[in-house]
Amino acid sequence: MNNKLFSYRFIGIVFGLFLATVLSKKLTVNEPDNAGEITLFMSGDVMLGRGIDQILLHPSKPVLYEPYIRNAIEYVKLAERRNGPIPYPVDCNYIWGDALAMLNQKSPDVRMINLETSITKSDDYWKWKGINYRMSPDNIDCLSAAKIDAVSLANNHVIDWGYSGLTETIETLDKAHIKHAGAGETRQQAETPVVMDIKGKGRVIVFSYGDVTSGVSQSWAATDTSPGVNKLADYSDNTVATIKTKIKAIKHPGDIVVMSLHWGGNWGYEIDLAHTSFAHKLIDDADVDVIHGHSSHHVKGMEVYKNKLIIYGCGDFLNDYEGISGKDNFRADLALMYFAGVDPTTGNLLRLHMTPTQIKHFKINTASTADTDWLATMLNREGQQFGTRVELNADSTLSLHWD
Repeated sequence: MNNKLFSYRFIGIVFGLFLATVLSKKLTVNEPDNAGEITLFMSGDVMLGRGIDQILLHPSKPVLYEPYIRNAIEYVKLAERRNGPIPYPVDCNYIWGDALAMLNQKSPDVRMINLETSITKSDDYWKWKGINYRMSPDNIDCLSAAKIDAVSLANNHVIDWGYSGLTETIETLDKAHIKHAGAGETRQQAETPVVMDIKGKGRVIVFSYGDVTSGVSQSWAATDTSPGVNKLADYSDNTVATIKTKIKAIKHPGDIVVMSLHWGGNWGYEIDLAHTSFAHKLIDDADVDVIHGHSSHHVKGMEVYKNKLIIYGCGDFLNDYEGISGKDNFRADLALMYFAGVDPTTGNLLRLHMTPTQIKHFKINTASTADTDWLATMLNREGQQFGTRVELNADSTLSLHWD
């Protein structure tokens, strides 16, 4: 064999081995290596009051001031009529159901939710509301059971039982060592973000704002001298500039900034163009990395804008609506556990895995195959406008892909 022929064969063998090695690896669009990434668990509204509170070990007084239902136990009875008995009283692990195993399996660096419940024994209900959610402070172990790190409080239910109820909510969270943002005794406290150090990786900073479109009243806005929520003024460039200043004052290289926004109505898939524009401005001009949007009772479409995740509506993760009829076509009983892998050096989304869930018997259950398919179809339909789509994985979870 001459040297030239040997050289060609040698090069061919080397190239063949290289190509085989590459093809043997499982390469997926938007699925890079996860070394060094920070994983965020996010969910939508968690409503632990009313019927949920009544099945726990330390229920509040069941009295309600709603137009049609005056006793919170009635919500338990409605759910039982729909899906069968609930074996209450239950411990704090019960309500999280299958979610606990998934959280332990994924082991995210940060666990954050929108807590849409006042935690208080206050009887000072907000009279114009009509709907008032509260959980007994004695049931705070429910948040600890799921190892929740941070909660967003800038929503339309945190002051359902008055300013005294807000104060007790904050005190109870502090005693349980659960961080919170979005409400406080003054505007300065309400505006103060949550800062979480992730050992060896960086920091996660969470700002929380509530918008009038979600039902947050102007009268609930915190001031320099009075308690309330961190209310979003509007979607203007001035508001973006104000937020930019606050982020610039605290964000360092390697930090991930999450903007938790309670915005929009309860029903409907349409994304308000004002929301899309505002989200883009927060990313372009204010250096926001992740937008955690909630308020809608059902899951909505998602966007990845310049490699930054925008969740427009997470849907309700846990509530007591199980026996309530109406709006059934939106499947508000279905939700997603969002596990986002983010690069702390850039803030870019590396991956988003989602676990489909269903609320049944006042707890979180793994969604059925049919319900998972329903969610995937809906997400692909609603994601077309944003160039996002989902893929069903072998373990019945969903992965997001984007253009």
